[in-house]
Amino acid sequence: MVKDRPAPSAVRAARPGSGSRARDRAARTAVVLLGLALAGCGVGNDQSTLDPAATPARRISDLWWLMFIGGTVIFAVVVMLMLAAIVRGRGRPEDAPNRSPAGNRLVVLGGAVVPAIVLVALFALAVRTMPSTAASRAKDARLTVQVVGRQWFWEVRYPGLRITTANEIHIPVGQAVAVQVSTTDVLHSFWVPELNRKIDTIPGQRNAITLKAERAGVFAGQCAEFCGLQHAHMQFLVIAEEPAVFAQWVAAQQRPAPAPASAAAARGQAVFDTTTCAACHTIAGTPASGDLGPDLTHVTSRRMLAAGAIMNTPVDLGAWVRDPQHIKPGVKMPPTELSPNQLRDLLTYLGTLR
Repeated sequence: MVKDRPAPSAVRAARPGSGSRARDRAARTAVVLLGLALAGCGVGNDQSTLDPAATPARRISDLWWLMFIGGTVIFAVVVMLMLAAIVRGRGRPEDAPNRSPAGNRLVVLGGAVVPAIVLVALFALAVRTMPSTAASRAKDARLTVQVVGRQWFWEVRYPGLRITTANEIHIPVGQAVAVQVSTTDVLHSFWVPELNRKIDTIPGQRNAITLKAERAGVFAGQCAEFCGLQHAHMQFLVIAEEPAVFAQWVAAQQRPAPAPASAAAARGQAVFDTTTCAACHTIAGTPASGDLGPDLTHVTSRRMLAAGAIMNTPVDLGAWVRDPQHIKPGVKMPPTELSPNQLRDLLTYLGTLR
């Protein structure tokens, strides 16, 4: 004898919490999608194009919002046409010719006229925005900074101030700064979303862009062109400071490295000078004059190391010296074989380079 089976709806109703679990899954999915959407828009991100701190970035942000609105209008029109076609398509096939004139007008208006108007308007706005993001004339910039992209760090030079640093660009607030970008190896792309557009570094060519921060702050930059294994770890900071603070930074950077003030620091300098460190790095005021790696004259004053791969702390610096390949695989810096005492003395010396 075959027993009667309950209907599927009755089975679902009999399962305790099944509807609640489904609602929970739907809620979690919605939260994940919302988070991805917000991340894509740059909300709450240190590299947000929607949080401008300069006129060019603000023009780009305004254009982005206008394009978003224009795209939303076109999307809404297309959806409306699809729904209209579905609704009007119901019925007998022989009725279709009687409704074609109105349908054709709707298609022409919504599918051609409206998108054409929106796209032409957005194109005109994009062309109007471009001049504000271009490099200013030389007379408009009171400071020139040369940025050289390398695999994988940014060398920063101030030719008029005799300063060389790495992965940090200090600029005075309210002053136009001409940034000249180049590369010693492959293509890179210099991009500070909150200050201006991205600009490529091309071998054998020097491109230029203007940065003019309207407020003090630290603005994150990033290489925006895939340049190899450690492309993601090729970050830099633009630090906009009040003119008086910037002048203090310039004075500190122009000084040579201080002489060791302790026996441990003196031993650490000897370790630096007698190992591969001095062959790759420069420390002003010492025999070290290598140019393969970043200038370390004032390395302790920087906020991060290895182009953002690690923070500038003694622990991270020690790990970097011992085995940089573990932290940043593919980097050109080789591991340094040092005894614990040698490493401690070296870190003591590097800690004095402010």
